Amino acid sequence: MEVRHLSDRFSASPYRFTHARRTAQTPTISRCSPVKAKIGDSRPDKLDPESRNRMFILGMGFVGQFFAQELHNQDWVVSGTCTSLLKKKELEEKGFDVYLFNANKPELLILDTLKDYSHLLVSIPPVKGIGDPMLRHGELLRSTLMGGDLQWLGYLSSTGVYGDCGGAWVDEDYPTSPTNELAKLRLAAEEGWLNLGHDLGLSSHIFRLGGIYGPDRSAVDTIIKQASLSESQKMRGSKQYTSRIHVDDICQALKASVRTPSSRNIYNIVDDDPAPREEVFAYAWDLVEKKWPGRLKQNPSPQQKVEQFNEKRRSRGEKRVSNARMKRELGVKLIHPSYKSGLQSIIEQMEKPYQSI
Repeated sequence: MEVRHLSDRFSASPYRFTHARRTAQTPTISRCSPVKAKIGDSRPDKLDPESRNRMFILGMGFVGQFFAQELHNQDWVVSGTCTSLLKKKELEEKGFDVYLFNANKPELLILDTLKDYSHLLVSIPPVKGIGDPMLRHGELLRSTLMGGDLQWLGYLSSTGVYGDCGGAWVDEDYPTSPTNELAKLRLAAEEGWLNLGHDLGLSSHIFRLGGIYGPDRSAVDTIIKQASLSESQKMRGSKQYTSRIHVDDICQALKASVRTPSSRNIYNIVDDDPAPREEVFAYAWDLVEKKWPGRLKQNPSPQQKVEQFNEKRRSRGEKRVSNARMKRELGVKLIHPSYKSGLQSIIEQMEKPYQSI
């Protein structure tokens, strides 16, 4: 496998903060009792100053919720944000302190809360025409977090920042060349968060995720629900190679990085098999047919749907993404090294098909 390399340098970023840097501290992992919020509370109970494991997740979406639950099960204090009252109630019922949060207009109270946490995971995507909504308030973030307890900063990005690489294998040092606005904004956000983390003296990590899948969000689920492909799925369907990652492996990579302090490190978080989407859906279709014979409606198979879009869309974003650094530096051993293991795990956890079948 041949991989092109660049030196570990970062270009100038629009999100640059200049001031005296504080000394970095090594993140320490210990056990503590989780703090649970009462529904309706606007602020969590005062954190135990002796508790070392306190994670705040900006954006408790699909990955954020899985990661929060894993940490919660290991007695971490976990808090985070969401954008709807319904989701806030659901998360609070699971024992998390949750803030209703508008990243475009962050409340000072919430930002002030961040300095009481030892770890911060950013899982808020950039907004077209705006960029990273949090980094627009970079100076406020910097002044608020300076002198706080924060030791570790993680930002969830995307392998889309590499752009179209002609099917080449790419690692973290491969030249980035994003081809659409969101990918360009992702790259700018990466640099912005790395710069902020550097200025604050934090152990900072960027995680470039492949296509994310897991329970209730997989090719198996799409087939069972007889759902139409989303626009992003349709566009990925025209690719010869698609890097992906199961949410369980994302979580173990994040936890490994907490145990491995570093400065300005970037990791590709993908599995070993950048298989085409058509192949993945064909395998998922067979799994569903074997578990529930004759239950699927006689609609065009997902792979046929993908082929229909292949006729209309040219190949885009071609690349095969290497996970060698993740394995070497973080010591990650993939739970699901390929989509086959991941999809089998998902369907094995299903006791019965959806009502729509």
